[in-house]
Amino acid sequence: CVCAQSIVSALERQIFDFLGFQWAPILGNFLHIIAVILGLFGTIQYRPRYIVVYSVWTALWVTWNVFIICFYLEVGGLSKETDFMTFNISMHRSWWREHGPGCIRRVVRPSAPGILDDFSYVSVTGCIIDFQYLEVIHSAIQILLSLIGFVYACYVISVFMEEEDSCKYSPLRHGSEDSPSSTPRVTAAALSGGWGIPESVCASPASSGEACCCLARLGQPLRGQAKGTE
Repeated sequence: CVCAQSIVSALERQIFDFLGFQWAPILGNFLHIIAVILGLFGTIQYRPRYIVVYSVWTALWVTWNVFIICFYLEVGGLSKETDFMTFNISMHRSWWREHGPGCIRRVVRPSAPGILDDFSYVSVTGCIIDFQYLEVIHSAIQILLSLIGFVYACYVISVFMEEEDSCKYSPLRHGSEDSPSSTPRVTAAALSGGWGIPESVCASPASSGEACCCLARLGQPLRGQAKGTE
């Protein structure tokens, strides 16, 4: 499932951003997880509006990850040495800068006079891949998953809209077409007025199970008895 993969990848990224005190990505990851959960809930519970929110956020998420790629590759005058990702609160950098694959971290204390005793330099050598490329790979994965999720969300929304339209304009008929007054019909007008399908009608072999399903998807409760008819 795309949603599950998006949540897992976002959580993995969130952990390493916390370790590196990258507050801007932490905030973005948190909002992304919330949006993915909303999209998943909307798909399961037939709530197209939640899926629309997820689709809009996906577009923003792709834009944010493109910016991160440009930031770490220093495209357009951006510099990865700035404190933008920490909101200028601290001088921390990406956690991968000192803990990437193959990196050897050494703490070197300066011997020059006039420098505080607790001040030290960190030397990192032997990295198989530089930290900025690891961040770019993470962002590229997020972009790929988001694009797939966006396409899927658009498809689900179109399917839900078609089903909702068919529910609104396909009345439930119980009994013969030639004797419409013998049994009540639940139409779109009845739905908008708060009608529910009686349980006896849904259980009848002659009833339309699809129409009962429509009412359930539209959020109308099933009722033990129908309203009185003329």
